[in-house]
Amino acid sequence: MRLKGFQKSSFNVVFIGLGSNVGNRRKNIERAMRELERSGQEILKLSSVYETEPWGYKKQRKFLNAALKIRTTLSPHQLLKLCKDIEKKLGRKKSFRWGPRLIDLDILLYGKRRVNDKKLKIPHPEMHKREFVLKPLLEVLGERSIA
Repeated sequence: MRLKGFQKSSFNVVFIGLGSNVGNRRKNIERAMRELERSGQEILKLSSVYETEPWGYKKQRKFLNAALKIRTTLSPHQLLKLCKDIEKKLGRKKSFRWGPRLIDLDILLYGKRRVNDKKLKIPHPEMHKREFVLKPLLEVLGERSIA
């Protein structure tokens, strides 16, 4: 059965990486998830939350990292804007590369789509090098989602 006005292809399954190492790290991840839901994104699965060593710049607090599987009608660029707006709303400030962050939302995979422009690269170009991304991503890629 199809809902009137919605075609199956209008929904996209997307995987998002979340990370935080400033303030209440777990609460920051939970708040980001709530904001995604409030904006109309359907959360299908959340990975476990992993505590990981910082990447790049080592002299900072450990991160908490997780991954989400969501369903969205947003385009990749619309979703990127939403993620950046959520980071800003939650209080993320500009920092140096690989520096501390209150919240970080990265689009890892967007269905089978590939994007390669100045603002956005999908699949995320560095994810295969980072265990803190791969471990939670592999968990939500598994068979046990509610989708």
